[in-house]
Amino acid sequence: MAEMTKIEKAANLAGVVVPFVGTLVAIVLLPSSLVSPGILAIALFMYLITAVGITVGFHRMLTHRSFQTSKTLEYTFAVLGTMAVQGPVLSWVADHRKHHAHTDKEGDPHSPHVGHGEGFRGFWHAHTGWLMETQGRADWKKYARDLYEDDGMRFISRHFVALIYLSLLIPAVLGFAITGTWVGALAGFLWGGLVRVFFVHHITWSVNSVCHYLGKRRFETDDQSTNVFWLAIPSLGESWHHNHHAFPRSAEHGLKKWEIDPSALIITGMEKVGLARKVVRISPERQAELTR
Repeated sequence: MAEMTKIEKAANLAGVVVPFVGTLVAIVLLPSSLVSPGILAIALFMYLITAVGITVGFHRMLTHRSFQTSKTLEYTFAVLGTMAVQGPVLSWVADHRKHHAHTDKEGDPHSPHVGHGEGFRGFWHAHTGWLMETQGRADWKKYARDLYEDDGMRFISRHFVALIYLSLLIPAVLGFAITGTWVGALAGFLWGGLVRVFFVHHITWSVNSVCHYLGKRRFETDDQSTNVFWLAIPSLGESWHHNHHAFPRSAEHGLKKWEIDPSALIITGMEKVGLARKVVRISPERQAELTR
């Protein structure tokens, strides 16, 4: 695909800067009456549903087809993932599949080890800098043809901007509902909207940067992916990233009992109630074959 336009770069820059500024404002207002347990509950709720949209929906279900579900649930997860404000579903999936096709080699959209030098420059590119250079450049027809040929997914992808507005409107409405005031609506927008987007963004981007830079490895892979235990809970299990690169189709990224993986628990729960089927899991014997 062509290089990013100035408008696309400006939009991505706004997507980084506006939540950051909103988080600074929220910190300044932290001692005020704008913050209450109800408002923080809205922020947590919005964090969880949009982060699950990314981890279970965009990543494990749509990108890697780690399990199957109904079209209704596929579209629901695609909408929730879109509300995380990380790009249209077709772009996200295509970029991530390209990442796996060229991990830590030329062509990887966000490796900290290729094209931008080692150290801080590479780390910055993997975390945020790639959003101004390579984000959304992967060819949809090549890397996400199954989604490109799905009318529903194309519809959701086309309405990315509308879903961003919805993801900011919902917490504002919830803030008004629990407080009955416009100040409560503003607090809901600030915490459940901008602060939530800031944290979902940087936790997700940390998988691109931190989990290719720091951490531990135990499998023979031809990339530099790592497992980072302290990111496991906020990333909902995505930081067992080395495990994931060893077995990309696995619905479970936490492969040991102590490797906490909330997203895998959600998929298992869906399976038990009949909402997920053909869940891909890796046997201990297959894991042993690849252990270093």
